[in-house]
Amino acid sequence: MPSLTVSLLLAFVVWVVVRRLRRPRSPLADVPGPESDHWLKGTLVTFGNYGRIFQDGWDYNLQLQEKYGGVVKVHALLGVRDAHKQLYVSDPRALHYIVVKEQHIYTETDMFIMGNKLIFGDGLISTLGAQHKKQRKMLNPVFSLANMRDLLPVIQPIADSLASILLAQRRAGPREINVLPWMSRGALEYICQAALGYSFNALDPRRTNAYAEAIQKLAPSALRLIFIRPFVPLFLRTRFPLKAFQDLRGVVRAMDEASRRIFREKKARLAGVGQVKGAEAEEGEKDLGDRMRGRDIMSIMLNANMSSEESERLSDEELLGQMSTIIFAGFETTSTAISRILFILASRPDVQRKLRSEIRAAKRASGNHTEGTRWEDVGLGYDELMAVPYLDAVVRETLRVYPPTSLLARTCRQDTTLPLAHPPPARPELAAIPVPAGTNVIMSLLCANHNKAVWGADADEWRPGRWLTEKGERVPLSDVQEESESGERYPGVYASMMTFLGGGRACIGFKFAEMEIKQVLATLLSRMAFALPSQPGKTVRWKMNGLQVPVVEPPFGDGATAQVPLEVRRVAAGDFLD
Repeated sequence: MPSLTVSLLLAFVVWVVVRRLRRPRSPLADVPGPESDHWLKGTLVTFGNYGRIFQDGWDYNLQLQEKYGGVVKVHALLGVRDAHKQLYVSDPRALHYIVVKEQHIYTETDMFIMGNKLIFGDGLISTLGAQHKKQRKMLNPVFSLANMRDLLPVIQPIADSLASILLAQRRAGPREINVLPWMSRGALEYICQAALGYSFNALDPRRTNAYAEAIQKLAPSALRLIFIRPFVPLFLRTRFPLKAFQDLRGVVRAMDEASRRIFREKKARLAGVGQVKGAEAEEGEKDLGDRMRGRDIMSIMLNANMSSEESERLSDEELLGQMSTIIFAGFETTSTAISRILFILASRPDVQRKLRSEIRAAKRASGNHTEGTRWEDVGLGYDELMAVPYLDAVVRETLRVYPPTSLLARTCRQDTTLPLAHPPPARPELAAIPVPAGTNVIMSLLCANHNKAVWGADADEWRPGRWLTEKGERVPLSDVQEESESGERYPGVYASMMTFLGGGRACIGFKFAEMEIKQVLATLLSRMAFALPSQPGKTVRWKMNGLQVPVVEPPFGDGATAQVPLEVRRVAAGDFLD
């Protein structure tokens, strides 16, 4: 038996060597890029360059761009098959072709579509082509500025409750609080109320709800499977015994059951039927229909769908698919972004004081500020909130430097050519790259947002002043990015950065995310001040595992559990510029 094992292993090694030697020269052979640690490791043991790109890969990702340029050849997951068909892209012109000009050629990977379809159903991130365009056409007006203006005052109480909870934990003086779970709870309540018109009492840890718990567990469950994602669709359909798969199956089941029940109830309400059989609210759940009065995203979408022509309507399965898609997309990344901003403000007291002073001035000047009302209790309207210059600059700069999602993937579906704005340093004559069908493309949102050729020599620096004039006014977005030699800009939908992507598959809810982040910050900073932990040596390190994961290293933490401990106290006179 041992000799047979050795023979089989040797035969496999010979097969791999022969396959490599007989492989035709790849059209991507001229593209520079790093080698795997060792070809055998890249084939059998490691994940090519994937491990370093996706697992705590902040420095490695930026080094790829610095050393090799805006298009890099990397080695594929599991190494053997099509290892030569893998590109890592951050070049602005190349990204314009991928997400805008040739978006019909560069589509989501089969793994991405199949996995999302199994988890979310037929939602926006699970569909392609004509079906996706039809859904997008229906949903675009739902996230209009007019709807955001109507929605903002309805969900303001969530931020007020969040501030009260944090201050209540503070007791008499400053207290260290892990703000991440509270920002997550707040973000979950925001998106559930805004999207569904339902409250899951997420800010009350004593009350549990299956749907809310499932949403909170989804991202951690998926991250545990990041290196075996190609097998997720297969194992989700089976009863594969691996615990990570079983956990994900349980999350998906809970999300689907709750989504269908809420969907039936909402359709019945809009049709005037009333409560439907079997649709009674679960513990910790409350229908906010009377307070929302049809201003939640799902009600707007259902009404728009019913009033559309038959050929333009979405099926119930498609409408249902939008529910968990919108909830998940608006939850994890937003809570991480708010926590990151609070962490930055805690480490930069000067910026925190300046921002708080500007928020105070805006609230005092607001049309909602009446005599006898404390300025900190004033809720800013949508246009007032969006117009606070320094708040806008802090949010934009944080989302540029620290995008909550750092990488997205596409597959090239037919032979094409990818033009470059900036040729690789080692190949200055390489102005375009022939891309064969089947090539997998990793779009680095992080590297695009840190591209010195576009954003300037200080692209790695967190500097909100880049979004402001010398007088402190907002800089026109067209003037923010410094002109590169080729005059290239990124095709992003949010301030020309790639954080929310661009083209027909850009994040449809970026206006809602921006509104939520600004409202939470304006509410919290009006009432409390944040500082880094006072305990010497206790620091927060932000890992980049596809999503940002903040951890506290030993001996104060385990280096794995997501947390953002900050000292919180009530605002004092010295916390303002004047």
